[in-house]
Amino acid sequence: MSVEEVPDPVLKEPSDAIIRITSTGLCGSDLHLYEPLTPFMRQGDIVGHEPMGIVEEVGSGVHGIAPGDRVVVPFQIACGHCFMCSRGLQTQCETTQVREHGTGAALYGYSELYGAVDGAQAEYLRVPYADYGPIKVPAGPPDDRFLFLSDVLPTAWQAVEYAEVPDGGALLVLGLGPIGDMATRIALHRGHRVIGVDLVDARLDRAAAHGVETIDLRLVDDVAEEVRSRTDGRGADAVVDAVGMEAHGSPMAALAQRMTMLMPRRLAAAMMQRGGVDRMAALHTALDAVRRGGTISLSGVYGGQTDPFPMLTMFDKQITLRMGQANVRRWTDAILPLLVDDDPLGVDGFATHHLPLEEAPQAYADFQRKADGMVKVVFQPGVGSA
Repeated sequence: MSVEEVPDPVLKEPSDAIIRITSTGLCGSDLHLYEPLTPFMRQGDIVGHEPMGIVEEVGSGVHGIAPGDRVVVPFQIACGHCFMCSRGLQTQCETTQVREHGTGAALYGYSELYGAVDGAQAEYLRVPYADYGPIKVPAGPPDDRFLFLSDVLPTAWQAVEYAEVPDGGALLVLGLGPIGDMATRIALHRGHRVIGVDLVDARLDRAAAHGVETIDLRLVDDVAEEVRSRTDGRGADAVVDAVGMEAHGSPMAALAQRMTMLMPRRLAAAMMQRGGVDRMAALHTALDAVRRGGTISLSGVYGGQTDPFPMLTMFDKQITLRMGQANVRRWTDAILPLLVDDDPLGVDGFATHHLPLEEAPQAYADFQRKADGMVKVVFQPGVGSA
């Protein structure tokens, strides 16, 4: 990762807008570009997919926003009118699907797999389909009040929705990074009992401070058995896997991912698309810890094509499995009222670090190492180092 001067983006289509970025997040998914998805990256790619800022310029076909408006931009690029968008499946947008790679809607700053679109860890961003994507937000509150509408809030919201926790039920959240942490807050806000698992002190402490029952992965031999001991021997009614392919454990899969880094880029990309494997420890824990007839909601990113699934266990336990990238605009109307007046989800204090964009390379390294209590980083373009 490096910070470089590049030409400013320009309008290419009548439906485009140019946004001056005031805040942009560093996402756990960005770390996948560091290791497992490196074969799909190219020199000079601009990364980042969690932006908000001020509209600078709009194309002739854009009428819903205007220069000077304050907006948040969802991480996926969706048209808003195709078959998929009309069904609330914006991450499957048929207008922007990357058919060359057989993937869903194009994403900002997320490799050639998702369209090789310039990303949002920058001073300016070109926004296609700007009459639909950008979400206008009021002036006044600091950026952090609305920034997480770009990804964290809708991703966590969808994770909890897909989990379908019954009234009075228990939700287990694996991984208390940004998405897992926010999922616990949403579930608590809905009145659910929440148990969270992690192995980083700062993450465990912050979740516990919001009322989550925590399990320190370092202190238990069997997470699923610990969960059953807290749930009348049955297991959790639902599980959110907010870890995905970067799970601790699965040493052979981790080695296989690293081996692709040593291959020529084209060969490595083909290997990942046809024979890629994930670190499946978190998913296997979820399958073990969920009660019979329960639901598992996957929000952590998986990218393997040959991962073995324990189908006998899944069938025997009658497990419902739901997954996918968040359909941002499907959920934002429900989330916005929680951001306008009070702050029940604690978004104002959600970010642990605010940094100038020029410090991004070190921030990536620190975030990967989970150093210095780093849970959520917000870059602020145009703000110099202290």
